[in-house]
Amino acid sequence: MPDTPDIGIIGAGTAGLHLALLLQQAGVTTRIYTNQTADQVAAGRPQNSVSHHAPTIAREAAMGVNFWPAEEYGYQVHYHHLNVPDGPPVFRGDFLRPSRVLDYRIYLPRLMAEYENRGGTIEIRNIEPSDFAALGREHDLVVVAAGKRSFGEYFGERPDVSPYAKPQRHLAVGFWDGVEQTDPRAVTMSISPGHGELLDLPITTFDGWASALLCENVPGGDLEILMTQKESDDPDAYRQLLLAKLKVHHPTVYERIDQSRFRLMRPGDILQGAVRPVIRDDYRLLDDGTVVLALGDAHSTVDPVTGQGANSASFEAQVVADAIIEDEIVDERFAKKVALRRRERVDGLSAWVNTMIATPTPPHLQKLLGAMSQMRTLCDEFTENFSHPHRNGDMVATPERVDAAIARHASLGAATASGKVA
Repeated sequence: MPDTPDIGIIGAGTAGLHLALLLQQAGVTTRIYTNQTADQVAAGRPQNSVSHHAPTIAREAAMGVNFWPAEEYGYQVHYHHLNVPDGPPVFRGDFLRPSRVLDYRIYLPRLMAEYENRGGTIEIRNIEPSDFAALGREHDLVVVAAGKRSFGEYFGERPDVSPYAKPQRHLAVGFWDGVEQTDPRAVTMSISPGHGELLDLPITTFDGWASALLCENVPGGDLEILMTQKESDDPDAYRQLLLAKLKVHHPTVYERIDQSRFRLMRPGDILQGAVRPVIRDDYRLLDDGTVVLALGDAHSTVDPVTGQGANSASFEAQVVADAIIEDEIVDERFAKKVALRRRERVDGLSAWVNTMIATPTPPHLQKLLGAMSQMRTLCDEFTENFSHPHRNGDMVATPERVDAAIARHASLGAATASGKVA
C-alpha cells in the first residue's frame, strides 16, 4: 500500500478548511497556507451572507464542527415577492431540513482553531502561482482553495459554462439592525424586474440576530446606486438612500423596518462590489507531474443570488477528500476522477445561477416564478433544491423543462384535489 499523501492547501475559507478537517479525520497529513490569522479574519470586514444548507450542515456535524445547530440558529422557509403591478401576494416555500446563516468572522476563525487544536498546521503566508513549484516539492498534492485573481488566471476558464464577460449584478450586502424577523424565521427574496433582487437573510452576528440585506442590482437600473454610492463616504446618507430604494422596489421588506433602529450592526458591516460568475479548469500539472487542483472559489465563482458559494465549496471538498482517501494516489488520474465527480453539481449550479441573473429575465423563468406563486408544491420543490442546486439547474435549463415541472405539479394538485393522493 502506498504511503499516505501529504496535502498542501492554499486558502482557509470553507473549501480549504472543510477539506483539511475531512482529511485530518482520516489521518491524512495536511498544511493550510493563508494570508490572514484567525484574529485578523475576526476583526475584518464581512465576507459574505451565504446560507449553509442541510447537506453542508450535515457534513459539519460529521466533522464535529456543527457548533451552531440549525434548530437554534437556522430557518426553514423562503418567502418570495414579485414587485409588479397586480402581482401575486407573497408566496412561501419550505425546506425539508433547516438552513443557517452565520457571520463568517465567527465561523472561519472557529474552524481554524478546531483544525489547529486537532494537530493541524496553518502557515500565515502570501502565496502566488510562482510559489506552486516549491510547494509541489513539499507536498504530494497542491490544492488551491482561494479566489485570488492570479489563481483564477492560472487555471483558465471553461467558456462553455462561463457565458458572461462581466458581472451581471452590482452588489451591496450589509448586516442591518432594525429589520423585524418574519414568523417563522425565513429568507425573503424580493424581485424588482429590471432593477434587481433583494435577499433578506436572518444572520447570527457577534451582536446577535441581524438581517443581511443582499442587494443584487442590475447594472444601469434604479438600484445600481446602492453599489456605486460608497456607504463609508456618508453612512447616514447611504442609510436614507437604502430606505428610499427599499420602499419603492422591495416593499415587503421595507414594511418590517423600524427606522429608529435601522443601522448597520457595526460601522463598516457592509460589502459593495461585483462578481463575475465563472467556472475554471479543474487542475494543472507542474513540470514534475505534481497536480495543482482548483477547489472552491478557485474552481467555481458564482453570483451570490442563490447563496450557494460555500455549499458548493463544501461539496467539492468532500469529493476531493473521498478521492484521496479511496486510493491515496494523487496523480492526474485522481484529478480527472475529481473533475468528473463534481461536474454535474457544479455545472448544474452554474446553469441555475446564470439563468437567475440573466437580463432581461428569460420568459421561461418568469413563467416558473408565476407558477410557483400558484402552486405550493412547486415552490416547496424549488426551495428544497437550494440544498440540491443542480436540480434547479435542470428545472430552468429550457422552456420545455419548466413546462414539464409545472405540468407535474399541476397533475399532483389535481390528483390531491380528487382524493387520489393521500
